[in-house]
Formats: sequence, structure tokens, C-alpha cells
Amino acid sequence: MSEVTVILNGYKRKEQLNEQLDAIRNQSVKVDTVMLWYNHPGDDEMVNYDIMAEIPTAYSNVNLGVWARFAYAFNAQTKYVCIFDDDTIPGKKWIENCLTTMKTHRGLLGTVGLLYTIPMPPGPNSSYYEHYIRFGWNHNNTRIQEVDLVGHSWFFEREWLSAMWRELPNPKYTTCGEDMHFSYMIQKYLGLKTYVPPHPASDREMWGSLKGSEYGGVHSLWTEGPKNQRELVDQFFNEQRNKGWKLVNDK
Repeated sequence: MSEVTVILNGYKRKEQLNEQLDAIRNQSVKVDTVMLWYNHPGDDEMVNYDIMAEIPTAYSNVNLGVWARFAYAFNAQTKYVCIFDDDTIPGKKWIENCLTTMKTHRGLLGTVGLLYTIPMPPGPNSSYYEHYIRFGWNHNNTRIQEVDLVGHSWFFEREWLSAMWRELPNPKYTTCGEDMHFSYMIQKYLGLKTYVPPHPASDREMWGSLKGSEYGGVHSLWTEGPKNQRELVDQFFNEQRNKGWKLVNDK
């Protein structure tokens, strides 16, 4: 086995959980365990009880936001963990791609990465939404690419969770910031970097997401989250920068 636990994230995309689970079970390198973290979507008709009965599940009767799945990951018993957003359907070589990348670039891996392209001094003029290049399924990279943060999925060593929680986020950031925080914490406490494994246009099976543009806009935080979601993300970005998070191009 691969020594990998996959954690799926349930919310409102009920039918896509079936597709995700099939994609995980059909990986070229078999995973040890698949677990599910389920935030209550507010409507019982949107809950996939069939999946809950099939794999180990932790179910919350309230929506605890984007951070709780990383706390749930402490229950994994393998060396590696891969957490997926609920709109992310990986190609069948994704886990294999991550394991191969770890051999030469030990760090936090993800399906999409942002690399800020100019020095971004912390302060009120810095913005999460400006001056970056994307890498991953929607902007292919043929080689391993160092980035500032990753999203859509996170592949990491389970032990690194101890670093993630050394500094707790303000509770007001329940809908954002987990991507920035994880990269910053492993940088600060473990001296590790963040990367996007290769996503060659010639082999989509290596990609971390095959239907991101198709599924991403439905039931997303950008369409159903807080009205001030963009403001919250920028606030968190600047807080992390002020605390000492160094971007790649700060060097």
C-alpha cells in the first residue's frame, strides 16, 4: 500500500462525492484509507448518506468551515494524508504523482498553486488577489513548481499537522485562510516549502483536478460564502505577511 489516507470533504455537492470516491479507488497507486469529513449543508436532502455508510465519516450538524477537515486528519494512521476540496476529481495518477514528487521535493503539495510575482511587502496595499501566476490543472506546469500556497487538494506528511496548529487562527476566518496558514506554518516551524507537482498537458491523468472549471462555481464559497469573503481573505493574507510569512519572490 501507499501509506496514504485520503480525506474527502462533504458539503452540498452530494453526487460528486460518488465520483470522487470512484476516482480515489481507481488511483494507479492504491491508498490505504478513505475518510470523510462532512459539514452539514443545511438540508438533509443534500446529504450523501450512502457514502457516509460506506467509509469512515465524521459528521457535523453545523458547518464548521474550511479548517475542521485538517483537524480531522489527525485521525489518519498513515505517513501521508491527502485532503480534497469537494469539487476536485483527481486523475488516476495523482497520488502516484505526489509520492514521486515527495522523493525529490519534500514539502506541502497541491493541485493548484499561486506564485506571487513581485515582492509583496506586508501592509494595507497587499492583496491575495493581485500579482500572481497560477500553476496546476488550469495553468499547466511540466516540472515541479515552487509556489507560495496551494489549494484544491493538499498532500503532506501527517506529522506536519503539529506545525499547522501551533498558531491558531482567529475564529472569524472559518471560511478562508487554511491554504496560506499551512504553507506559512511549515515554512516557519519545519523549514519546508510548498510545491505543485507536474501537470503536463500531455497527461491529464497526472492532474490533481479534472473538472475544476466544471464543478468549481457551484456551491462554492465565492457564490454562497460571506458577503465580505474577499475582504476576509485579504485581511488574513496581510496578517500572515505581518507575522513573517515569506513569499518565494521576497528573496
